[in-house]
Amino acid sequence: MITSAAFMAFMLVGVPIGLCLCLAGLVYIAASGNPVLFQSYPLQLFGGVDSYGLIAIPLFILIGEIMNGGGITRRIVDMAMAFVGSLKGGLAYVNILANMFISSILGSATAQVAIMAQIMVPEMEKKGYDKTFAAGLTAYGGMLGPIIPPSVMFVVYSVLAQVSVSDMLIAGIVPGVILTVMFCLVIALMGYIYNYPRADYQTPRQRVMTILRTSPTLLIPIVIVGTILGGLANATESAAVGAVAAALVGKFWTREFEFSQLPQMMLRSAIYSAIVLFLVAAAAVFSWVLIFGKVPQETAAWIQTAAKDPVSFMLICNAILLVIGTVIDGIPGLIMTVPILLPVATEIYHIDPRQFGVVVVINLVLGLLSPPVGLCFFVAAAVTGAKPGRMFMVTLPFFVISCVLLVLLSLYPSLSLILVK
Repeated sequence: MITSAAFMAFMLVGVPIGLCLCLAGLVYIAASGNPVLFQSYPLQLFGGVDSYGLIAIPLFILIGEIMNGGGITRRIVDMAMAFVGSLKGGLAYVNILANMFISSILGSATAQVAIMAQIMVPEMEKKGYDKTFAAGLTAYGGMLGPIIPPSVMFVVYSVLAQVSVSDMLIAGIVPGVILTVMFCLVIALMGYIYNYPRADYQTPRQRVMTILRTSPTLLIPIVIVGTILGGLANATESAAVGAVAAALVGKFWTREFEFSQLPQMMLRSAIYSAIVLFLVAAAAVFSWVLIFGKVPQETAAWIQTAAKDPVSFMLICNAILLVIGTVIDGIPGLIMTVPILLPVATEIYHIDPRQFGVVVVINLVLGLLSPPVGLCFFVAAAVTGAKPGRMFMVTLPFFVISCVLLVLLSLYPSLSLILVK
């Protein structure tokens, strides 16, 4: 209780979440009366990032930087327009489809929303869509980023759960595609009710020319996902190959990427990676403290009184994680919940850790689109000027359908594990 109180106190005064975790661990050691634990503290901190799989994080972030600098994002939007632009509500479909393509390269919800809001919202507003709906839809499109590989959150979960990074990335493919299809069904229904406009008509020849002109951008996700699925590379190696592919496409096809931009891109990637990796190191200390304090065991005993089978346990976890995700960002949310809930899921209810990881990540990402915080809505609002609260109300059907997916993933493990060997 002293540790929890210290953690909350540090958070309330504005201390960054990583430092909160580290300081709470020190408070626990001091309160435990066992000073020998201070000698293990730096070892636990270092051990948290002593993992080969974590090298994938800076590489995935670098891919996103190169993609943005190489003009690849705009061409992906053009490709999506060629596929579905002439349907009723065509730009709404384009928004989701482009987000699905880009999420297979970027892997970050907030970064994806910031990029896509600048591109899609003005275009949709120009064609007659409500700005609030356009911004909210873009925020939900960003939800695909941490689900469809590559995903920084899946890499962090893999390290916390001690499972294969490649398996976790592959496990997100089918749920990500299902969520995209569900979003498109919601758009079709809303388009029928609200009579959404059609985008500019393109002849079959124009569509084919656009697809041919933009198709090399798909080389990046094909290289990343294909090398993992084909067993040619693990997640870290595929990220390195993907970064090379992004640089080559940007340099020789779009001709907008210059190697002189690389130092700045690498610096930005390093800064963001350092933040993420410090959180992972802090997570190791916090997990160590939780295990030493027997928190997972006590949590397991409490949950067992309420959940009699794996399905009821998963549904309870959905509710807990969604609430946590509304007030805490994705990676810190993973850090706080996985060490407590994962041992219960695997040891008591024999749930596959990869299925559990997919459910945890989607819950925490959905929290980024839920009051009272709704970080993705605030990012979209900062770019577009729309109001976050109204965004949530206008796009409520997307929230509901996302909850439906979580229930399906909880009931049917095969939806997450079908591609995992």
